[in-house]
Amino acid sequence: MKNLIEVTGIEVFAYHGCMDEEGRLGGKYIIDIILSTDFSKSAETDELIDTIDYVAVRNIVVEEMAIRSKLIEHVANRILVRFKSEFPTLITASVKVRKQSPPIQGLVKEVAVIIEG
Repeated sequence: MKNLIEVTGIEVFAYHGCMDEEGRLGGKYIIDIILSTDFSKSAETDELIDTIDYVAVRNIVVEEMAIRSKLIEHVANRILVRFKSEFPTLITASVKVRKQSPPIQGLVKEVAVIIEG
C-alpha cells in the first residue's frame, strides 16, 4: 500500500545564496515535505517505530539547511538524499524549498525548487 505523509511549512533561517551578503545576513526559508511510504503497519499497531517520525523529518531539514550552500537546489537534494538513507520504508519523496524575499531586482515574494525521487 502507498500512503503519504506531509510535513509542511517548516520555517528556517539560513544563509544560502550566491552573493556574499546572503552568507552574512541570511534569510527565511520555508520547506514542504511529502513522503510516500506504506504506513499500514503503524495504522494497525499505533506504534511510532512502524512509520516515519515527523520529528526526524524536521530535524533532517533543519540540519541540512544549517549547511551553507550557494543554491537551494543543492540543499533540497541533500535533504532528499538524507531521507532516502535514513527512512527504510520511504518509497519516494518530494522536497520543496522556498526562499522568501530573494535578492532579485524588483518585488519577488519567493523563489522555490522542488525535487522528487
